[in-house]
Amino acid sequence: MKKGLFFYYMSIFVQYALKIYSLATINKQKILNDPIYGFISIPNSLLYDLIEHPFFQRLRRINQMGVSYLVYPGAQHTRFHHALGCMHLMQKAVQVLRFKNVKISEEEETALYVAILLHDIGHGPFSHAMERSIVEGVHHEEISTLFMNRLNQHFEGKLDLAIQIFQGKYHRKFMLQLISSQLDMDRMDYLKRDSFYSGVAEGNINSERLIQMLNVVDDELVVEEKGVYSVEMFLVARRLMYWQAYLHKTSVCAELVLVRILKRAKELTHKGIKLWGSDSLLFFLNNQIDYEEFDSRALDKFALLDDSDILGALKMWQFHEDFILSNLSKMIVNRKLLRIEIMSTKDEISKTIEAKRAEVAQEYDLSVDSAKYFVFKGKMTNQAYRKDKEPIMILKKDSSVEDVLVASDQLNLKALTKPVMKYFVCYPKNDLER
Repeated sequence: MKKGLFFYYMSIFVQYALKIYSLATINKQKILNDPIYGFISIPNSLLYDLIEHPFFQRLRRINQMGVSYLVYPGAQHTRFHHALGCMHLMQKAVQVLRFKNVKISEEEETALYVAILLHDIGHGPFSHAMERSIVEGVHHEEISTLFMNRLNQHFEGKLDLAIQIFQGKYHRKFMLQLISSQLDMDRMDYLKRDSFYSGVAEGNINSERLIQMLNVVDDELVVEEKGVYSVEMFLVARRLMYWQAYLHKTSVCAELVLVRILKRAKELTHKGIKLWGSDSLLFFLNNQIDYEEFDSRALDKFALLDDSDILGALKMWQFHEDFILSNLSKMIVNRKLLRIEIMSTKDEISKTIEAKRAEVAQEYDLSVDSAKYFVFKGKMTNQAYRKDKEPIMILKKDSSVEDVLVASDQLNLKALTKPVMKYFVCYPKNDLER
């Protein structure tokens, strides 16, 4: 009887253990629901574990479009969304290329997924503002590489090939082009995703059609001739998204205000004035960190930074006794931004900026240098397609390959290669608070 009970309980235990193991295995083959593409699958356990890692989970707390939510209230999606979308598009691209007899091994496939998943992991909160203020001279792609190297140690070298591809050191050139080029999975996702969340319909592209037209010739990524019109629409959409979203004058102004807030906070900190802030934010305010000094400790601190650190600080700094810091912080918190005025000539800018700075300095008893925080100039540049960079190549029916500018019959496509610059001046439109 005892022996029978023993085997009975042992069989229950084994069944339970197998069930737990099965659930653990299935759990790493998750399907995520995305509003853009529908279901996104995580192809293997390595990708699952990377997504679960705190370095990657941090991207949930970083807005994809920075301060654009001040213009487009729906633009609240995150870099986490974007990275998963890129991985999904890469899966589609691999399927299409294999169908067209492009050999991609399982190891290369996983490396492509890893590289595109982690391509933006080095972005900080309001990334472009940070790169011009408190983490100066360190580009987010360099920080992405540092994160990848750290993750590679944790995953015992399983990211070696992904890092080679990401850095352009792998011999199969088209793999880097899928990640970083003028027609890559990154751009295909962010245009479609940012268009959806911002509501700027002109940015919506047919990424599925573009991917179906991809091919590889002499190790170079090409688009089959049938897809030339989709490429044209892609480039036009990119141009329109820059003017209507990324370079919307209010967004540009808000980002430049944020740059000046962080620079002022760093200036005050270096003068010995204590500011409220998270430990990781104060680390970068207190220290001048360039790429050479971006060591393991700096990376750990950076990995703890997200939008909440900056927004939390702004909420506190708006009550600081420093006139500049408090007023600039209120502008972001309460969306009471500076006026931004587009100017036609540089001479017009010079006259306007001198007059406005003198006016602000006199009205609020500030030095001219202090007035520069509230009155400043800048320029916006929009260039949808660059001839000097790797071109988008079209595969013709006679097997020849040529630049999309030559293959296209749209004359206005050539106009997209010319950079369009707009100059502007920002200055207070409301009274500043004492």
